[in-house]
Amino acid sequence: MMNSRQAALTALERCGKDGAWVSAALDAVIKKEALDRREAALASALAFGVLQNRDYYDYLISCYSRTPPARLERKVRDILRLGVCQLVSFDRIPARAAVNETVALCASAGVSRASSLVNAVLRRVAENLEELPRVPGEGTAAYLATRFSHPLWLAERFVDEKGYAFTEALFAADNAPAPLDLQVNTLRCSRGDYLRLLDERGIAYELPPYPENCVCLSGGTVTELPGYAEGLFYIQDRAARTAVDIAGLESGMRVLDACASPGGKSFAAAMNMRGEGEILACDIHEKKLSAIEATAARLGLDMIETRSCDARIFLPEYEKAFDAVIADVPCSGFGVIRKKPEIRDKRPEELAALPEIQRDILENLSRYVRPGGILLYCTCTILREENEAVVEAFLSCHSDFSLCGFSVGGLASQSGSYTFYPPIDGTDGFFVSKLKRTAT
Repeated sequence: MMNSRQAALTALERCGKDGAWVSAALDAVIKKEALDRREAALASALAFGVLQNRDYYDYLISCYSRTPPARLERKVRDILRLGVCQLVSFDRIPARAAVNETVALCASAGVSRASSLVNAVLRRVAENLEELPRVPGEGTAAYLATRFSHPLWLAERFVDEKGYAFTEALFAADNAPAPLDLQVNTLRCSRGDYLRLLDERGIAYELPPYPENCVCLSGGTVTELPGYAEGLFYIQDRAARTAVDIAGLESGMRVLDACASPGGKSFAAAMNMRGEGEILACDIHEKKLSAIEATAARLGLDMIETRSCDARIFLPEYEKAFDAVIADVPCSGFGVIRKKPEIRDKRPEELAALPEIQRDILENLSRYVRPGGILLYCTCTILREENEAVVEAFLSCHSDFSLCGFSVGGLASQSGSYTFYPPIDGTDGFFVSKLKRTAT
């Protein structure tokens, strides 16, 4: 049976070799090895820590190793990163234990030949914890790229657009643990009732300023939280949940959630509509619809139907058929780096085609909105070409749509668009734009 460090290394190997998402790789390893809660939590923290701080850890390794990290065998490099992670980022792990356990990992991972190297480098790091080598170039984009392990092109871009201080705060937030946002199922209980369940279990929580029925936890196994089986809550980031509030849905409406997976906006819409009306949740990936259906059943939301379809292909039967259409379109994902640290490895050329796809989706879905209805455009990115630029291009060709200002839970936008930023809003990075079709 694996321990936490072996599990973390295995997950990192799968990410490097197979391109797996770290969360999926961790879940598979934890389940296969039947790790207890404590070991699973440490494995997750280690794997995420390495991916979030990879370039910074490599810089520290390079300061104490004659062989540059790029020339080390991948497995040895990951073992060293795991060791540095424990020493630099984990206060509760004694330095001696971090070094010894990581050296032992060399043997169990089949690279005993690297034990001396790993031992020497980690001991040097441990000896210098009070005064680690400083990343050169403080005050520049290059410094931020290395210190917070973000791509240089992204650091340069945000420093140019938002300034150095904002970029530093953004990257630091990207590397911080994401809270677990529970959205209370108000069709089954009030937030006050659910808080009493948490209090009875001694589970600490925080209440954010918005949305009004959200509860924030620092972590935990979702299926073991009180009320999970009874459908008293579901998981959704606060920004995405607030976006549905911005849509201003009412009971009896007919709503299309066009890019629905994993279903959070459909669930939020059902609760805002008090369980009265129709919601069609669509996704191009048919296999993802079964997960939406399962969660809807757990939450008791029988007003949600699902259908597999491509949001870029026009379906005549849906023309002007919906009071509101939610378009949370495929995007680069740069707003959710703290949950998916691998996203930071995306290159600009990989993203070049996205705005055209997003414009096509928005164009097609606009045809489904009834006169006087709402078209909600959303992404989980913070890049302008996927957000404001897409909306501006759409409006330039559609005089029958206009931006609609909103005020929800203390969050207001006269322009009709808002970008959530982790260091400002405490949420994922997220963009929402509320468009209204002319009534006649």
